[in-house]
Amino acid sequence: MSQKTFGQALNEALTIAMEIDETVFIAGEGVGVSIHQDPNMATHGLLKKYGPGRVKDTPVSEAAIAGLAVGASCMGLRPIVEIMFFPFITLASDMLVNHAGKLRYISGGKSSFPLTVRVKAGVGFGAGSQHSHNLEAWIAHSPGLKIVWPATPEDAKGLLLSAIFDPDPVIVVEDMMLYRMPGEVPAGDIRTPLGKARMVSPGADCTIVAYGAALHTAMKALTPLIEQGISCELIDLRSLVPLDKACILDSVRKTGRLVVVHEAIRFCGFGAELSAMVAEEAFDALKGPVKRVGAPQIPVPVAPTHEKIFKPGPEDVILAVREAMGKKGLS
Repeated sequence: MSQKTFGQALNEALTIAMEIDETVFIAGEGVGVSIHQDPNMATHGLLKKYGPGRVKDTPVSEAAIAGLAVGASCMGLRPIVEIMFFPFITLASDMLVNHAGKLRYISGGKSSFPLTVRVKAGVGFGAGSQHSHNLEAWIAHSPGLKIVWPATPEDAKGLLLSAIFDPDPVIVVEDMMLYRMPGEVPAGDIRTPLGKARMVSPGADCTIVAYGAALHTAMKALTPLIEQGISCELIDLRSLVPLDKACILDSVRKTGRLVVVHEAIRFCGFGAELSAMVAEEAFDALKGPVKRVGAPQIPVPVAPTHEKIFKPGPEDVILAVREAMGKKGLS
């Protein structure tokens, strides 16, 4: 184990993958020389180490980047492509949704199409609505695509390595606000299983499910809730598709309550699917209403004061838990 930042853990995963498999290559806007001079960025130093044949800066065209990934995977390579900001994935959606996600099905399951899409996400860096719109629900709604969202340096490394060597297309979402966050990271080729959630903190009164940066928001709510006599079980989802349904349902059957937290817009967000799943499969265990914590249905503001209001905070989690418990207000 060693201390690494989230970004350094991603870099280590990419390095290991390129060392053990010569079919792995990286492509995207500025992945080589243009912008990634910060050692906390995932592709830092990789162009110098592996050369332009395996680390390729591309034109500013997300559709072309995704098309490159699909074509390369069809030819037996393992591409890792970067989409610089989550909203830009809309420009790549034809290749990802209509081709990458459907090719295995069209082949009758006889062929695999391994490709990894790294995409930067998050709210809080003042980049405005065209750079800060989280679209995980879109990806999850598209059959054939997997999506994972690490919240720790260890999982950043483990989930990325699992994604690279998975036989299917995987979207790896990286919260930009976490790139400099330090944490313990095991050495070597470690792989976090896709579809396996992580129990962060056990509890008895309410289940909280979160992923990515939202997990850390939820963690900040735990102590104030304990001081109010409310014990929460916190689950880091890690993988949205495939989904660890058993972990969520088992926890809800124990606590009788569920609060889902994400930074994406609340309306039709991924939390709605989790809420519906619990209502359908664990309704008899519920002691109170399922609550969702998410952003309002507006474009992400660029002004820091407005952006802070847009992004869910610990106080929103506390309020939702209290409402699930049948209590009013924050105290």
